[in-house]
Amino acid sequence: MKPWNKCTLAASLFLFCISFSVQAQDIDFSIRYFEKRVYYAGQGPIFIQLTLTNKSASTYRFYLADERVFSIDFDVRTMTNRSLEPSEILIRKRTQNQQVFFREVLIQSGESFSFTEDLNEYAKLDQTGSYVVQARLYPQLYQTTSKVNNPVLESNRLALTLRPAPLAEPGKPAPSLDADTNAILVRQNLPPDQVIEYILTARQKGQWEKFFLYLDLEAMLSRDGVRKRQWMAESEEGRQKMLERYRSDLKNAIVDGDIATIPIEFAVERTNYGAEEGTVTVLEKFRYGTLVERKRYTYYVRRKDGIWVVVDYSVINLGTE
Repeated sequence: MKPWNKCTLAASLFLFCISFSVQAQDIDFSIRYFEKRVYYAGQGPIFIQLTLTNKSASTYRFYLADERVFSIDFDVRTMTNRSLEPSEILIRKRTQNQQVFFREVLIQSGESFSFTEDLNEYAKLDQTGSYVVQARLYPQLYQTTSKVNNPVLESNRLALTLRPAPLAEPGKPAPSLDADTNAILVRQNLPPDQVIEYILTARQKGQWEKFFLYLDLEAMLSRDGVRKRQWMAESEEGRQKMLERYRSDLKNAIVDGDIATIPIEFAVERTNYGAEEGTVTVLEKFRYGTLVERKRYTYYVRRKDGIWVVVDYSVINLGTE
């Protein structure tokens, strides 16, 4: 990983600029939402997936900073073409005195490169309304734009609607909306096997809010001893922040990646439950390149307020087929 250094950067800019100017018209820079969901003003992450595709006949090179704010930017505008203010996180990162570490990324002809960013880290999204989002990529890093002829790639535009946050009961998170129907998602009194089928089907369709509906995030988070001790020491506000962070980490497979992986097929094998607790065993298949991997999941469920929810899980690898 290279630190941003004027000497090392200037030494390569000439050849870099020639390479970029020849290929820029053949580089497709696109953005899309990482997941389909309803977004609320001032709440939760809004993950945007950014993808560069090399349509040229030669290798494309660009610099990508570890702190992405030095490589990309988002232009978020209202329907009256008013640009939103940058977020406090963005201002702080760009104004503090620091070394900027970056790496050179090479995209071969016909290949693509993708990464994901949270839009909330770039713009203040605390007001309801409709917006237009566009990303900009700085192949030679953001802060060199005022000093050299630094080309900029601009993406397609996305429509963004921020809704008022649903009212929550005291001490509980705000209810979620179904992205397809806009109805508030409500837990139903389903038997354990149907709860697991609901969760896995939601994951296959990329419906995160439905996926989380029957997960007891507090119980899942507390499976780890360190997190459990931190949870016990936190205030109510701190616990809500821990839950939001855990949700985000699950989506990004930072923690408990096994439960968030998308199965191509699944079949419930066995269901055992009593009055308050039970287990559901499921055979799941996952595609990895040309291979299909088989895994047996055991989901541990518990009745909470009359509803069966997932509180834990275990996995056994069964090999490939």
